Amino acid sequence: IGKTKATLLFGTDTFLVGYARAAEKDDLASVRLVITGAERVKEETRRLWDPFGTMILEGYGCTECAPVLACNTPMMMKNGTVGRLLPGINWRLDPVQGIEEGGKLVVQGPNVMAGYMQADQPGVVQPPEGGWHDTGDIVSIDDDGCITIKGRAKRFAKIGGEMVSLAAIETVAADLWPGVNHVAVSLPDPRKGEQIVLVTERGDADRAALLAHAKAHGFPELWVPPAILVLEQIPVLGSGKIDYAQTQETASGMRALV
Repeated sequence: IGKTKATLLFGTDTFLVGYARAAEKDDLASVRLVITGAERVKEETRRLWDPFGTMILEGYGCTECAPVLACNTPMMMKNGTVGRLLPGINWRLDPVQGIEEGGKLVVQGPNVMAGYMQADQPGVVQPPEGGWHDTGDIVSIDDDGCITIKGRAKRFAKIGGEMVSLAAIETVAADLWPGVNHVAVSLPDPRKGEQIVLVTERGDADRAALLAHAKAHGFPELWVPPAILVLEQIPVLGSGKIDYAQTQETASGMRALV
């Protein structure tokens, strides 16, 4: 970037942090816009890029939708959201038990895939019903049409009859302990059905401190995991994104040893 004076960059939050920390002075000064997706942009990431005067525009999509569904723009940007849906995309929010605000996003439009091909039926395309694709994401949409991602439908735990967002727990932990990775996982519990464990790279992570921080910021105690597991490094994929499946497996295995 420093050599080419590029003005537009695409990337994920993980890579943006790496670029900002590795860059020499003025290496990134030419970048005016960053379009990012695949994972939430942390406030720390924005702070790292502030000195360069770069505008970070967070977007959202999925492979089945070719792949962009929504994006902030210089004319309409709301931090904490992934912007408005692109033109021509129809949407609906299907209710999810235990979720009071928002629902599961289902979309229809010219960018939606023709369908899936299953391994046991090679060459046969199975189209989405009525052309509607279930994203599996829990979102809310405000009066301006901007989308806030609440989490994956599969990344919720049902505790005491209430749906708890694992992504929200990670946000609380990141606010208290920035600069390292945190992953909330849900493990089977013989008494409660599910139990949340916070997996973190923060060596001195303490539940009492997390609970105090959550209460001070108006978050319910239900959001504070009863157990914290410290790892030297949380597993990541080749893309730099968190490997949730491997983290879940690691947490489950370590709990079984206790």
